[in-house]
Amino acid sequence: MSPKSAAPHGGWSSSTPAIFFEQTGAVAETDIRKLIHDPVELFTRMIQPVLWLAVFGQVFTRTRAIPTGGLRYLDFMAPGVLAQSVLFGAIFYGISLIWERDLGIVNKFLVSPAPRTALVLGRAISSAIRGVCQALMVYVIALLLGVAVRLDPLAILGVILVVSLGAATFSTFSLIAACIVKSRERFMGIGQVLTMPLFFASNAIYPLSMMPAWLRTISIVNPLTYQVDALRYLMVQGGHIEFGLGLDLGVQVLVLVILVAIAAKLYPIIVR
Repeated sequence: MSPKSAAPHGGWSSSTPAIFFEQTGAVAETDIRKLIHDPVELFTRMIQPVLWLAVFGQVFTRTRAIPTGGLRYLDFMAPGVLAQSVLFGAIFYGISLIWERDLGIVNKFLVSPAPRTALVLGRAISSAIRGVCQALMVYVIALLLGVAVRLDPLAILGVILVVSLGAATFSTFSLIAACIVKSRERFMGIGQVLTMPLFFASNAIYPLSMMPAWLRTISIVNPLTYQVDALRYLMVQGGHIEFGLGLDLGVQVLVLVILVAIAAKLYPIIVR
């Protein structure tokens, strides 16, 4: 490979924006093809949302033990379950990077003309598409259980945007973890350790007002909290928004940009 065609040392492409986006799209397309050829993973991930909504949600709706601001508890938790589904799917996304390293695929990407940022963003876009597919399935389950889902086009587009940001954010965080630990066994352990604290230290299944002060502080710096807050407003009829849609989206975009920059720097470490 000539010096001119060698991959840039991270950052944005030195070529035109059109070429950068083309490279990003090529990486995303490669990953999406795996999903098309083997969609079973998406369906198996639906078991957990079904259990949370059909069992946990139905029981606590009857007890009325959690104040939800006029919403039925099932309606209140449905956006949280959607966010949980996206989180759990994205947080283990990095294991595919470890598999690809073992197969030598990562090396091929790293010696391509695509900058590292395009490699990371391509994977983030692929994860976002997976997240939207999961959202569609959660919507179907919620409708079957009688959740008062908003079906107006603007609300649905908003949900797609928020889910895409959430999936891209947590999958990029997962890539960072994969670059650091490099071992499948250690990665799975870290993924399992992270998912529960992120989920329970958020407003997914109970409001912030119920939390003790220390947990509320953690929740405020948890990006999942802002994802759930936006989804609760956009997904269900009468959903209350705590921070405002602009702040919810702004926090998610900021966190994603920071994580993409870190992942682009760390990406080559996976092969060392």
